[in-house]
Amino acid sequence: MIESSAHPLDHLVLPTPSLDAVRSRLTSLGFVVAPTGVHPFGTENACVFFADGTYLEPLAVADAQATGQAIAAGNVFVARDRLYRERLGEEGFSAVVLGTGHADADHRRFVEADLSAGDMLGFSRAFTDTNGKSDTASFKLAFVADKQARDAFLFACERVNPPKIDRTALQAHANGVTGIVEVIAVSDAPPAQIGLVAIAAGAKADGNAVRLPNAILSIVTPESYAQRFGLAAEPSPHLRFQAIVFSVRDKASTLRALAASAIDHNMCGTDIVVPPALGQGAAFIFREIP
Repeated sequence: MIESSAHPLDHLVLPTPSLDAVRSRLTSLGFVVAPTGVHPFGTENACVFFADGTYLEPLAVADAQATGQAIAAGNVFVARDRLYRERLGEEGFSAVVLGTGHADADHRRFVEADLSAGDMLGFSRAFTDTNGKSDTASFKLAFVADKQARDAFLFACERVNPPKIDRTALQAHANGVTGIVEVIAVSDAPPAQIGLVAIAAGAKADGNAVRLPNAILSIVTPESYAQRFGLAAEPSPHLRFQAIVFSVRDKASTLRALAASAIDHNMCGTDIVVPPALGQGAAFIFREIP
């Protein structure tokens, strides 16, 4: 049962050492990658937008001095990105972001639950479409994390000033992806961590999953992960985001796009599974949903 207050999935943060590697890999997978977006605190991204309103945010450090200054000033977004890179490497899947219309209320809720990861963050950045048209996007973020968990975090994102940009061309992916239907995290003890995800989403847990209005957030053991997708995950008592399940209308079109770029992939049941690679960060799973 989905609570009326449940937040939808907004986007996913994928740390990377190089946006060039991201563009090369994601383009070869059949995705359209947006022009580089520059943050005012030393990071930059190359997003992949979907028709369902969700998106991927591959994130690189463009100015180490600026990120250092931002961390010293209490910028939680940059601080958690650095912590992830120091612990797990420059490439991966660090954060799940939930959409909200009231980031201030979410921050108060996280503080009351003793799960706030720090001060809220508000910022603006330029957004440019494939035709070079530009507008300003503004955001307000509220962060949530378990004090013992350093390998993953979540935050609520309020789009204060959505850019007036036509994203149609950015959402026309050759692989047929229309959106994100499931996000999978791995942990040795899912019941110990599902509460964090539920509080972040403002929803009740359903076993070891939280059902959002537009996606499912699941936590599985390494053994279950291997059984479901044929992929290995290191045992860890900590929550680690591992895989993204995309919806496609026609699996045959997806397979053709992968074959055209000679992308290694496996079939697991009816799912197409692409293991993590340079510029990809997480396992990508393509699922046909007519």
